Amino acid sequence: MSLKKNILALRQKKAIIEKGGGDKAIEKQVAMGKMTARDRILALLDVDSFHEYDLFVEHEERNFGMESKELAGDGVITGTGSICGAPICIYAQDFTVMGGSLGLKHARKITKIMDHALRMKVPCIGINDSGGARIQEGIGALAGYGEIFYRNTMASGVIPQISVILGPCAGGAVYSPALTDFVFVVENISKMFITGPNVIETVLGEKISQEDLGGARVHAEITGNAHFFALSEMECFEQIKELISLIPHSNLQKAVRIEPKKPKSKKNIENIIPADPKQPYDVRDIIHALTDDSKFLEVHELWAANIVIGFGRLNGETIGFVANQPMYLAGVLDCDASDKAARFIRYCDAFNIPIVTLEDMPGYLPGVDQEHAGVIRHGAKMLYAYSEATVPKITVILRKAYGGGYIAMNSRHLGADFMLAWPGAEIAVMGPEGAANIIFRKEIMEAEDEDVMRQQKVKEYIEKFANPFVAASKGYIDAVIEPSETRELLLHALEVSKNKDDYRPAKKHGIPPF
Repeated sequence: MSLKKNILALRQKKAIIEKGGGDKAIEKQVAMGKMTARDRILALLDVDSFHEYDLFVEHEERNFGMESKELAGDGVITGTGSICGAPICIYAQDFTVMGGSLGLKHARKITKIMDHALRMKVPCIGINDSGGARIQEGIGALAGYGEIFYRNTMASGVIPQISVILGPCAGGAVYSPALTDFVFVVENISKMFITGPNVIETVLGEKISQEDLGGARVHAEITGNAHFFALSEMECFEQIKELISLIPHSNLQKAVRIEPKKPKSKKNIENIIPADPKQPYDVRDIIHALTDDSKFLEVHELWAANIVIGFGRLNGETIGFVANQPMYLAGVLDCDASDKAARFIRYCDAFNIPIVTLEDMPGYLPGVDQEHAGVIRHGAKMLYAYSEATVPKITVILRKAYGGGYIAMNSRHLGADFMLAWPGAEIAVMGPEGAANIIFRKEIMEAEDEDVMRQQKVKEYIEKFANPFVAASKGYIDAVIEPSETRELLLHALEVSKNKDDYRPAKKHGIPPF
C-alpha cells in the first residue's frame, strides 16, 4: 500500500474514533446540556495546542459480550497542550462511549498521562464524566482505580492536580478528585456521591435526587469537596485558566511573575473597618485594597465562609491569602474553617507561594456541636500547617485577635516571619467585656452603678492589655502600623524574605492531626 493510501486510511480511522460513541450518543450528550469530551478539551486549551496520545488503545475484555464491542479510545481522551502558554497534561472521560465507564485500559491511559505529567513537572487536569467502574471488567476496573489513586498521591505536592466534574462521578471514582488539589463543579451538571440515590432508597427507604445528594451546590456549599463553582462549562474553563495563570507548574518553580499593578479599588483602606468593633465588614475589601489591580481568586468561596482563602498578586508575585471574615460568624474558627485554611496553607507551602494572613476574629466557635464534631482535632490542623510551612509567612492583625485563635492565625509563636498590627487591634485572651466581667467581678458587683463601673473596667482592660502595644513591647508584634502603610510593608517583607531558608529536623514525615 502506498504512503498516500496509508495516510488516507489513518485519517479515516482517526475520524471514526474521534466520533466517540457516534452521532446519536453525541446528540444525547448535548441534549443533557453537556459538551463532548473532545470539545471540552479544545475549549479549555489554547487554540491548536492539543496533541492526543493513545487514540487507538482498545480494551482486552473477552467476556460478557465485550469481545465484539469496539470502544472508541476506550472511553477516555488523553494528551498534552497548553493553557495561557503553559504546558499541561489532560484527560477527559467520554460519556458517549459506554457511559465513560472505566476499565483497565481506560485507567492505564489515564495513569500514563499522569506519569507523563509527573516526569515533565507540569499540571495534570482530569475531566470526569463517567458512570463508574465497567462492571464487565470486574477486578480489572477496580485495579485501574487503585492505580489512579496511587499516582494522585505520588504527584501530590509535586505538580498541581485539577479535577473537573462535568457529569457523574460516583462510587470509588470520587476518591481521585478528593486526592487532587482543586475540584471544579458546574451547576446542574456535576454529580458526586459514594452511594447513589437508588441504593439509598433500597437500603434506607429514603428518596433523594442526585442533585440533592451530591450536586454541584451541595459540594460547593455543604461538604467542601468542591473548590470552585460555576454556572456553565465555559465559566468553569475560565476559572481554570485563571487558576493556572496564578500557580506554579511544579514544586521546583515559583509562579510566573507578571508586571506589577497598583490596586484599583476605590475604597480607602482606612475606612473599611467600622469604628464600632462589634460591626462586621467584608475582609475581601481589605484584600482588594492590597492586591495588584485589586484582583483576587477566591478558593472555596461558598464553603466555611467565616474564613477567606485564595490567590492574589503583590508586586506581580502570587501570594496566598488567609483571612478571617467578620461578615460570617464574626470570623470565628470552627471545624470547617480550620480544615479549609489548613489545606490551603499546606498547598501554598508545597508550591513555594508566600502566605499573608489577615486576622480579625474572636477565637474558636464555642458550643457542644463543635466540641462533639472534634474542633480540637480540626483546629490543631491549622496550628500544624502554619508551624510546618517554610515559605515566607506574614500576619497583619486588623482588629480582634483573641485566645487560641490569636495563636492559630500564624502568630509569631508558630513561626511568622513578620507580625504587623493596626493601631486599633485588640490582642488578648478573650474580649474586653468578658475579661472585665471576670477580672473585675467584685468591683462591678459592689459598685452603685454596675453598668458604669463595667464600662470603666472594660476601658481599663483595653488600655492595659487588649491593644497591640502590649504585644509589641514584648516583641511579639514587629510593628504597629497605619492601615495605609500595609501594602508597602507587605511588599518590603516579601522582598526581604524571598531567599528565606528555614531549618527543619530530619524526619521521614510528620503526623498531622488528620
